[in-house]
Amino acid sequence: MIEFAPGCAEKLRELRGDDPSRAFLRLYVAGRSCSGYQYGLAFDSSADDSDQVIEAAGIPVAIDPQSQPYCDGATIEYVDETQYPGGGFRVTNAKLGGGEGCGGSCSCGH
Repeated sequence: MIEFAPGCAEKLRELRGDDPSRAFLRLYVAGRSCSGYQYGLAFDSSADDSDQVIEAAGIPVAIDPQSQPYCDGATIEYVDETQYPGGGFRVTNAKLGGGEGCGGSCSCGH
């Protein structure tokens, strides 16, 4: 189960628009550092057969099998530039002791 912090789903819908190449939000683990797991987000046109697909706030989210155990309990938030230099999306997972990814380099269109 993942959650969107207030305002995040609206920003994702805005970025996704009606573009069929952005049908799914892909959440994945991009590695691990001393501060925890690093997460990534990207829009994708389809989900693979092996993906777990869940819906959060009306947005279909695809998670690959390798990332699934590390994404359970994740919270995705959108932080604007006035709150966080560069702004962007941030993924945290308190169940795994933190972890943060994406930020201003997110390939979701921000």
